[in-house]
Amino acid sequence: MKISWKTLLLLSLPIVVAGFFLWQGLLEPTTQTISNNITSSRMTYGRFLEYLNMGWVKKVDLYDNAHTAIIEAVGPELGNRVQRIKVELPANAPELITKLRESKVDIDAHPLKSSGAIWSLIGNLLFPLILLGGLALILRRSSTSSSGPGQAMSFGKSRALFQMEAQTGVVFDDVAGVEEAKEEFQEVVTFLKQPETFTAVGARIPKGVLLLGPPGTGKTLLAKAIAGEASVPFFSISGSEFVEMFVGVGASRVRDLFKKAKENAPCIIFIDEIDAVGRQRGTGIGGGNDEREQTLNQLLTEMDGFEGNTGIIVIAATNRPDVLDSALLRPGRFDRQVMVNIPDFNGRKAILQVHAKNKKLNPEVSLEVVARRTPGFSGADLANLLNESAILTARRRKNLISMNEIDASIDRVVAGMQGTPLIDSKSKRLIAYHEVGHAIIGTLLEKHDPVQKITLIPRGQARGLTWFIPSEDNSLISRSQIISQITAALGGRAAEQVVFGEPEVTTGASNDLQQVTSMARQMVTRFGMSTIGPLSLESEDRNPFLGRSINTGSKYSDQVAINIDQQIHKIIDHCYRTAIKIIIDNRVVIDRLVDMLVEEETIDGSQFREIVSEYTDLPSKPNYISQLSISE
Repeated sequence: MKISWKTLLLLSLPIVVAGFFLWQGLLEPTTQTISNNITSSRMTYGRFLEYLNMGWVKKVDLYDNAHTAIIEAVGPELGNRVQRIKVELPANAPELITKLRESKVDIDAHPLKSSGAIWSLIGNLLFPLILLGGLALILRRSSTSSSGPGQAMSFGKSRALFQMEAQTGVVFDDVAGVEEAKEEFQEVVTFLKQPETFTAVGARIPKGVLLLGPPGTGKTLLAKAIAGEASVPFFSISGSEFVEMFVGVGASRVRDLFKKAKENAPCIIFIDEIDAVGRQRGTGIGGGNDEREQTLNQLLTEMDGFEGNTGIIVIAATNRPDVLDSALLRPGRFDRQVMVNIPDFNGRKAILQVHAKNKKLNPEVSLEVVARRTPGFSGADLANLLNESAILTARRRKNLISMNEIDASIDRVVAGMQGTPLIDSKSKRLIAYHEVGHAIIGTLLEKHDPVQKITLIPRGQARGLTWFIPSEDNSLISRSQIISQITAALGGRAAEQVVFGEPEVTTGASNDLQQVTSMARQMVTRFGMSTIGPLSLESEDRNPFLGRSINTGSKYSDQVAINIDQQIHKIIDHCYRTAIKIIIDNRVVIDRLVDMLVEEETIDGSQFREIVSEYTDLPSKPNYISQLSISE
């Protein structure tokens, strides 16, 4: 395991401190330590005077400024042998030297050596020097580092990742489902590689390209493909990396980023999630001198200010174009705005083919069928779908991914994890009638989406599920389609009432009722699909924190509000009575389908339609329904 120098320094500091105090307490290079090593006994000062009076002391060596003496004495008590004895002398004893001279004792004084003072000085200075040196080293390394805490000297430096020739491992061939956006960026790459083709007719390089679209549609992946295709320097940074708690730091980082980009022009700057720094200014909440607005002002100036940014293409991505400042969106800053929408059928098929390259699929798996089953899925959703299928295949100890794993993964991605199957009881049969009620009405109404499958296997919060196949083009929805959706959503409650009676209806339709009320209200107040007339009485929600309108009050009279409520009730009541009639007219086939559903727990859409067709005529449906073969 590799240990960084900072960790090593922090671990060594306690050892140095402990060693310092041990040194100060134990390591004293004085003559006293030397004397202790060559003497074996001690004597009190009074006893020493007695030996001196009896003439037994022959020699005295004075140490430590005459505070310690080593005597050589001979006497009967000492076995008539010369012995060296240590004596601690008092601080004030001037008469001692006189007595020693009168007794003709050999006196020798040993002054302190200068090395002791030097060692003491070094010991006192060593710890502060080590501490100051360590702090200086940490500050120096942190000031030159591009990441980590303590960047006291580099707040204003850009944190953008810089590559002379980016090696992202992604090219345009790895991006599918967004062909229009690819064409836009292929033109930008061609402009960078062969600018003379465009400048010959007076064209200039675009200053900025803004990628707009829902999350997971491949905006960042497109930027990686541009970096992989273009042979120019590439800077990449997230919008949140500009913003700091200190005012002016973000603006300084913007200046530093564009300074580096100008030194390496022509080049590309990619700013991901630009809405973190490019939000609407002048909201009137919190003042105008906050850090984010200062950063945005500097970004606007650098992109198209007095000096300009010749040779720099700024590519930005966001899924919140509604919150961006209008000055940021104008031509001259972002000349092009490229929409990256949810892929259609062909796009989903192409995306699945890209992500299936490294997956071991069973030959029976049809990516076309999977693409039909996944309308509304983004590129990230499809990548996650195949990954979940591979995980489920490994969990089941299979070698190849089959349609069963893909179907189960679609259900998990859309509705959540599979729960414990319901036991056969009245509750299970009630849920079965509820789900068959949805399915039978959706099947018999011509303008409704076809049934994909019905299941009693719980997923997430739902105890049962009825899956429909939404149409590809749902950008424009007719009044008859909305009425059909409301009627089918009320089919579960209608089945409960017809079969079990009014007192036995349950709370299972609460979510259905919320959706029904919302759709009916939009018909009346936004789409003009009622007797009130073609009026737009309500608009989409506004956010006051984005500088938009904060007036949440109604723009119509109380009488109009009463008419709105009456029209909503009229639409829902009409659809509910229609649902009850369909349930009553088809009670025989509903009972048969419920018995089958309780026993098998899952009915496929094609099997469901086949049984219903035995009792009544079915309206025409899209041709591709026959291609679907889903099994649980």
